[in-house]
Amino acid sequence: MAAARSDPSAQPLTLEQLAKMRRVPRVRVVRQQLGMTQAEFADAFHLPITTLRDWEQHRSVPDAPARALLLAIERNPKVMRKLLADKAA
Repeated sequence: MAAARSDPSAQPLTLEQLAKMRRVPRVRVVRQQLGMTQAEFADAFHLPITTLRDWEQHRSVPDAPARALLLAIERNPKVMRKLLADKAA
């Protein structure tokens, strides 16, 4: 613990820094709660599967519009699937 505190690059976040943070839906958790494979989730929500994999494996993070989409999917997946299915038709 002392070693971590003495490391200037491992300092705790300030309250100001924490306040600026935005919640990012945990993509894998959302997908698994829906009982979907990566391919099914990507297809249902019109996402490139490579992007989905990158998010799940923390190689990249969703940008603001993607975070909004993921939050909407998390909160009401049935409505989002219907909206996106209607759009594709």
